[in-house]
Amino acid sequence: MARKKLNLILFGVDSLRADRMSCYGYPRLTTPHIDRLAGQGVRFAQNFSPHIPTTSAYSSMLTGLDAFSTTVVALRHKGALPDQVATLPEILRQAGYDTSCVGFSGNAASRGFDQYHNFAGWGRWAEGRSPKAENLNAVAIPELERMAAQDQPFFLFLRHMDPHSPYLPPAPYERMFYSKDECAPDNRSMKPVFAFKPFCDYFAEWMPPGITDIEYVTAQYDGAVAYMDACIQRLLTRIEELGLAENTLIVLNGDHGETLDEHECWFDHHGMYENTLHVPLILRLPGVLPSGQVVRGMTLHQDLVPTLLELLGLRSKIRFDGSSLMPLIRGQKASNYSDFYITECTWMRKHGWRTPEWKLMVALEPDLHFKPPVELYNLLKDPLELNNLADKEPGVVAHLRQRMEAWINKRERATGRSNPMYTNLDWHGKDGVGPFKTSQQAYDTLHIGSVGAANRLQGGKKAEVKKKKR
Repeated sequence: MARKKLNLILFGVDSLRADRMSCYGYPRLTTPHIDRLAGQGVRFAQNFSPHIPTTSAYSSMLTGLDAFSTTVVALRHKGALPDQVATLPEILRQAGYDTSCVGFSGNAASRGFDQYHNFAGWGRWAEGRSPKAENLNAVAIPELERMAAQDQPFFLFLRHMDPHSPYLPPAPYERMFYSKDECAPDNRSMKPVFAFKPFCDYFAEWMPPGITDIEYVTAQYDGAVAYMDACIQRLLTRIEELGLAENTLIVLNGDHGETLDEHECWFDHHGMYENTLHVPLILRLPGVLPSGQVVRGMTLHQDLVPTLLELLGLRSKIRFDGSSLMPLIRGQKASNYSDFYITECTWMRKHGWRTPEWKLMVALEPDLHFKPPVELYNLLKDPLELNNLADKEPGVVAHLRQRMEAWINKRERATGRSNPMYTNLDWHGKDGVGPFKTSQQAYDTLHIGSVGAANRLQGGKKAEVKKKKR
């Protein structure tokens, strides 16, 4: 009798920083239930999102390809993925899977699901607290039950939005990590946040009126993570109750991290600092994957799809840019990468090169934060990336530039197209403006506006719940 195919449930969490999760060493107990999940499976300690932000990150996560192959680098990417690129739902549909996603319409990488469901994943102060994860569960659990009731194997993709601003976790999570007065008149820590004109109107829509303490906002992020963690446990409980746990591969992966009060890039996911690049990856499959293993080698988003296909026992003729993580799990290989190319195209256009010791960031045009055109950090001595060594270490800058440019040339030859970072000149959504000439121009031009405007930027026009004909 043929063995029944495994199911796949992928938790794709938007804006989740690995370093704010207790299973990754954060002192606050933000993720007790995800910690337990990690203890039942494999946790990847150095997993990175090389292509920031959401649109490009998910394009790599769900195709096994890098940005040269997907052509996607910008948040406001126009058009679809290239026809020759196959997404994970398309691959699994061909293998006989029923595929469904919750909260993932409008993204270039969302192509190929049988079913699309949406939920209320945003909010503003005037509307009260935002139960994003409970809204997701209200849609996801009935869909999980429907899929579990059939003989067909399934792939369910759940896109959680709680760590993404606006951070408005319900009680008691909004006070779980904060007990002071967020509007204390003698606190001035929020002054530079509201002085940042491109985002000040957006912040005012979801932060408490009169807020003065920046620690309150960072505590809201941690509270949102803890709230989401509890709601994820509700899904894990239902998976157990439905008898799916032993035959279902569970994956939790962050699309990118988040900048909170670091680097003066307030409460958003732009920049290529470690708080944005370092994201969680956890895999659980009882009887196949070991329990409580921690893989310490470097891994990237494009490694996920080839890994999942190997675990699901599916063959593919696709030449992935990433590599399966199974050799790392088996101890046959220490790391998938020694260094790698990074890109960022949210509110600025930059690229760079990361090694275990160094990170180089090079602006392709002036950015709205008035950062220097070249930044270099020693990650071993300066893990918080506070001391820019670009002027003091010109030799290191030159060496890393050479490595980066050699990689770009190699990938351009392999794909037969230019680096998309060089061709997305209206990445900011201001048609005809082209690359910004000064930081002041970028600062004066870019404006996130309302929460509704941010929602539209993030995912495009949301589709109604619909079903594709197969």
